[in-house]
Amino acid sequence: MKVEQQYIDLFSQCEAMICRHSTEVMNAPRAQAFADFESLGFPTPKEEKYKYTDAAKLFAPDYGLNLNRLDIPVNPYEVFKCDVPNMSTALYFVVNDAFYGKALPKTHLPEGVLLGSLKDLATEHPELVKKYYGKLADTSKDGITAFNTTFAQDGFMLYVPKGVVVDKPIQLVNILRADVDFMVNRRVLVVLEDGAQARMLVCDHAMDDVNFLSTQVVEVFVGENAVFDFYELEETHNSTIRFSNMYVHQEASSNVLLNGMTLHNGTTRNTTEVTLNGRGAEINLCGMAIADKNEHVDNHTVIDHKASDCTSNELFKYVLDDQSVGAFSGLVLVRPGAQRTASQQTNRNLCATREARMYTQPQLEIYADDVKCSHGATVGQLDDKALFYMQQRGISYKEARLLLMFAFVNEVIDTIRMDALKDRLHLLVEKRFRGELNKCQGCAICK
Repeated sequence: MKVEQQYIDLFSQCEAMICRHSTEVMNAPRAQAFADFESLGFPTPKEEKYKYTDAAKLFAPDYGLNLNRLDIPVNPYEVFKCDVPNMSTALYFVVNDAFYGKALPKTHLPEGVLLGSLKDLATEHPELVKKYYGKLADTSKDGITAFNTTFAQDGFMLYVPKGVVVDKPIQLVNILRADVDFMVNRRVLVVLEDGAQARMLVCDHAMDDVNFLSTQVVEVFVGENAVFDFYELEETHNSTIRFSNMYVHQEASSNVLLNGMTLHNGTTRNTTEVTLNGRGAEINLCGMAIADKNEHVDNHTVIDHKASDCTSNELFKYVLDDQSVGAFSGLVLVRPGAQRTASQQTNRNLCATREARMYTQPQLEIYADDVKCSHGATVGQLDDKALFYMQQRGISYKEARLLLMFAFVNEVIDTIRMDALKDRLHLLVEKRFRGELNKCQGCAICK
């Protein structure tokens, strides 16, 4: 039986239940998404952009789903303690794929800002959410996006109206919690109107040692002259599988920073597609992966320059140890008429063992003649001469190795535009290289 059949049967049997526990706005595209999923199925390595991640194989096991929205017995505000010093955030939680609204932080948000459960906000403001939901995530082009749209029932939404600045960073913690092998499907919708500003930090954690599979679709709309920072930090465990598809649409003179960091995982596949739709838009797209054992990290990016005078800077770095596998595929597309485009794409990779594997494919497609574009990729090992030099000066081999790897990824961390988070990441990365679990002091999640 094809892998997809179990999910086709599940949706056919439970469609009414799924819709009953969601909202009309999220239900509207569900039937078309299901038809697209039936047509596309799960991606396999036969598809070029999924060449190194076999999604069909990863979806084959039998996972539980909470389609009837049973209550999960956990209060994340009691078990999660973020100890990042000097970083005061507005802290919110999504438990599996449902926004946790039983307790909320006492945070004053500017007038007009909407934040919380996607399902609830779609019920309270249907016309607003309908305007944006599903408009970037095309279910006819990607089987994972179609699958997520078919089964997602809730998630998180942030809406910042025109000219409003949200000073306090918003921290969203995704918690995986289950007693059996479990699947979650969540949505994130972010809308910044013209001139708005916001910063958002998303952290992925797993409370239990069962097998988890999560799909996530993020849609981000950034209006003219708006500024948005989005940081994503994955700290789960070796039995987690994550598929995240992020779609970003930028208007004129907008400025966006995306920084995704994988510190601990099982199998991760991230897709990021950015469209620069207005003149003078700028995107800084960064990523970092630290992997060991049999961990797998695959990043696929597309930056689409549709308008003139836009800028894109892309930097991804991997450090692979043991038998881990990394993959990077990045396309920068400069369309006709997108004159005076400035684009730089860099992928640098460090294989700390001979068994580690890295696959990289930087790509440029240019259909305009007045541009400054460059791309490059390197794969190498630790510098033996540098290691020898450091040992000659009394530094142990282990410590010298750690210092070289830390220096290698430091460039990605330094792109962060929040000093407290930047300092914390330096510490977390150092602990990761020392083989320690990434713990937040006093946090019951990071066991």
